[in-house]
Amino acid sequence: MTDAETLAAKVGLVAACNALDVPRANVYRRRSQRPPQPSAPRPRPARALSDEERAQVLATLNAPRFVDKAPGEVHAILLDEGTYLCSERTMYRLLEASAQVRERRDQRRHPQYTKPELLATRPNQVWSWDITKLRGPTKGSQYSLYVIVDIFSRYVPGWYVTNGESGKSAEHLFRETFVKQGIQEGQLTVHADRGSPMTSKPLGFLLADLGLTKSHSRPHVSDDNPYSEAQFKTMKYRPEFPDRFGSLEDAREFCRTFFAWYNDEHRHSGIAMLTPADVHYGRAQRVVERRAEVLADALAAHPERFVRGTTRTVSVPTEAWINRPSPTTTDSSVIGMSDPSDSLSSVSSKIGESASSKLGESASSKIGESVSSKIGESVSSKIGESVSSKVGESVSSKVGESVSSKIGESVSSKIGESASSKIGESAKALPCGVCPAATEDSLQ
Repeated sequence: MTDAETLAAKVGLVAACNALDVPRANVYRRRSQRPPQPSAPRPRPARALSDEERAQVLATLNAPRFVDKAPGEVHAILLDEGTYLCSERTMYRLLEASAQVRERRDQRRHPQYTKPELLATRPNQVWSWDITKLRGPTKGSQYSLYVIVDIFSRYVPGWYVTNGESGKSAEHLFRETFVKQGIQEGQLTVHADRGSPMTSKPLGFLLADLGLTKSHSRPHVSDDNPYSEAQFKTMKYRPEFPDRFGSLEDAREFCRTFFAWYNDEHRHSGIAMLTPADVHYGRAQRVVERRAEVLADALAAHPERFVRGTTRTVSVPTEAWINRPSPTTTDSSVIGMSDPSDSLSSVSSKIGESASSKLGESASSKIGESVSSKIGESVSSKIGESVSSKVGESVSSKVGESVSSKIGESVSSKIGESASSKIGESAKALPCGVCPAATEDSLQ
């Protein structure tokens, strides 16, 4: 505006505004504006109470006989005694100025919920889960669909359809999914909203026993759980999704078909049009390279059809997040967990305790004495031999290499064999849909 004013003094306002591409209305508006004038102090009304009178009113209201009475009662009692200090409204005004007026009833003060910031750079690092409703055969009847989504690969490792919502159902689903995916202690962050099953004690105890981190969305903020919401929309916008399901088994049969398609056939736009199974099981780079070879052959055969003379390169996604973390936040605090190989002290100190007590307690309570005895024999014998021999030899020199590799091989193999076989047999009794691991041959 200053340049327009300067140039307008030489060539005129119209020519100056046209040359500088400035609307003339802005110049006129700027000219009509006046600088703000300091407001004059408000004079004190003649009927206002003096400082001494204000102090007397406050002292009267705070007197022992009036301290628990409302200003209306105080005003009426003083009138009955032949005394008038001020109006009832003035009493309220003076009390408010002294910060002595508030809501009489106890009101809930909502806490300031922290925005969740979660970052995943590989599969099985951050899971998001939620529950949606499926309509039943009659009005008012509905089924609950529990779905777990890996935010990095968009893979659905487990789902469950039941008649209602409960913490026990969620615990069963996660226990079975942990075994099938081989989740280790401290490996995973589980994110969900603040529904009753998500905050239930059975699920919370299970995650605490396995040393897994639990994260929750802020109340009434659906953007804090976008992956689960988007997955539900993909399912319910499918042309074969029915308006109602005829029975519970009908809903489960639909979910078996849908999640098999979603994991192994659906090309997801958020992961470079790859299938969730390709990203989850490490086949994404091979698929991208194969696509690049096909495009290169097409470019060599018909270069005139590629206007820019090159093909578009698509890279495999390297990270996914919920509420993208700020650059100042460290990776460890954002991700909310650590790599098992990065913490030898945690693993070595908790192997005997966690593997025998945690797996033993949870498995024996759910399955029976046979599993706890088998896990106890296998874990105690193998862990004792491996830890005592390997930790003693190489803790000082090769902490990151020898101890983590030997302990990882022994514990994962022995615990995985006995626990997965026994827990798997018990889990199959309930109709959960835990997606099996894909094999290398499935890519052919």
